[in-house]
Amino acid sequence: MNSHHVIERILRHTIGLDPSSIGSPAIARAFRARMQAHGIDSPEEYGALLQRSPDEMQELIESVVVSETWFFRDDAPFSTLTEVVKNEWLPAHPNSTLRILSVPCASGEEPYSIAMALMDSGLPASRFCIDATDVSLRVLDHARRGVYGRNSFRSSNLEFRDRYFLRVEDGFLLSEIVRKRIDFRQGNLLAHHFASGEGLYDFIFCRNVLIYFDDDAQDRAIAGLRRLLTADGMLFVGHAEIPLLTRRGFVASDFPRAFACRKKSASPVRPAKRRVPEKRPHSVHRIVRPVQPLLQPQARQQSRQIIPSGPVPQAENKSDLERAADLADRGRLQEAAELCISHLRSHADSARAHYLLGLTRDAAGEEKQAMEQYRRALYLDPNHAESLAHLASLLEKQGDDAMAGRLYARARRVHQSTTTNRS
Repeated sequence: MNSHHVIERILRHTIGLDPSSIGSPAIARAFRARMQAHGIDSPEEYGALLQRSPDEMQELIESVVVSETWFFRDDAPFSTLTEVVKNEWLPAHPNSTLRILSVPCASGEEPYSIAMALMDSGLPASRFCIDATDVSLRVLDHARRGVYGRNSFRSSNLEFRDRYFLRVEDGFLLSEIVRKRIDFRQGNLLAHHFASGEGLYDFIFCRNVLIYFDDDAQDRAIAGLRRLLTADGMLFVGHAEIPLLTRRGFVASDFPRAFACRKKSASPVRPAKRRVPEKRPHSVHRIVRPVQPLLQPQARQQSRQIIPSGPVPQAENKSDLERAADLADRGRLQEAAELCISHLRSHADSARAHYLLGLTRDAAGEEKQAMEQYRRALYLDPNHAESLAHLASLLEKQGDDAMAGRLYARARRVHQSTTTNRS
């Protein structure tokens, strides 16, 4: 086995990391920097060090795990939380303490956002407690300190910062009343006894981490989340992760853009005036063309033509992706895929590159790999209509009509919104 693959295997076993989710070059850069710090020349020797030194294993994890978060990242999960607490949880638990888990909590923006949302809704601080765990000791120290720079405040509405933060020399210090509601602790979601003995949680936030796990790690993580969730509890995940849950015994909620689900056995009280889901068309053209109305019923064409749409961010090398699309158009799928992979090494946050790579996998009949790329594109850009449509088509083929319908409806709304803005 390649010595680099040995270290990737250790990371996969320890934290469930799928190397392809962040790229082998990124992992290689991290462990080579650690090798240099120890004066080690051989990857085999460094692998042996990892096996016998928990401290070095932690250092490598710190180098590989990159936390990207900010306060109130996506509004819908937090507004949905407060709505469900008010309409369902409080009437059913008039004298109980609300228990919430945030995992992984990164540098604390998510659990602190949960606390501020609950307090703004009128729930007394004494009525809830939040446990927040992460594998990284470094980010936990940051979270406990409670001082944040401008990069943590990216929401359009920053009124909460005026209410809960004090301007200090190196940023903004969070109010102690909020910080006291969070219990930060180190933990690995994949550990066999993760959070054992802590009791069950009414709500769990586990957003945008499952997509970085391989299949086995996803199974273990979701089994652990199911074990920790109350019978009528709610689990919030990332928008690209809902299909992973619905295939494993969860049911997606119909709260728009909340990306929440429950156990199949749950029977929640539904709030009034719930929006009726839109119906999807009877058939969808597999390759979405920018010059055609998106998601209009039409016969499938035999051509496997792949045409990218949407503007390319200035930070990207435009020619790489255009060449990849051109190669795919001519049926040279492997070359197109290699160009996309090469592009992603330097532009890992390119939703369009993941989308195009997904199309090459799709055209080659590699449905599982294609779905993974579409999900990564949606993680980076939740409104990427083409990825929504193609992922929906594959889910429909697998028999998951309910999820496919939701994704088709989202793609339609994105397209209609884009068309309205252009007119």
